[in-house]
Amino acid sequence: MKNANPTRLFFGKRILVVEDEYFHADETRRRLEDLGATVVGPAANIRSALGLIASEQVDAAILDVHLGDELVFAVADELERREINFVFATGYDPSFIPLKYEGFALCAKAAELEKIAVALFDPDDLKKLN
Repeated sequence: MKNANPTRLFFGKRILVVEDEYFHADETRRRLEDLGATVVGPAANIRSALGLIASEQVDAAILDVHLGDELVFAVADELERREINFVFATGYDPSFIPLKYEGFALCAKAAELEKIAVALFDPDDLKKLN
């Protein structure tokens, strides 16, 4: 792998975190900040996430799929439209994610920050982590 510690890829980046569970959002925020990233959000719902995308610089995003009774796909669509890389971070079965998003990385919440970093910033190396 080109980068011995893939989490270093977060350094200096502005990462949008979309997560409705406070403890997951806070843990992700703290871990990303420890790696030198600036966290945009966290946003707990689609409206807040879309507002942050419209008003803040975002280099990449980590999206929880289930936000209460909403699904995050409207946020994914806006990020894709703006050509901002993102990953889905969820503990749920990935089979419910529409085929449209088949090429996007799916990670088990923020526990896989190495895999998330590579998927967002060096996708050619993602296969080496699997």
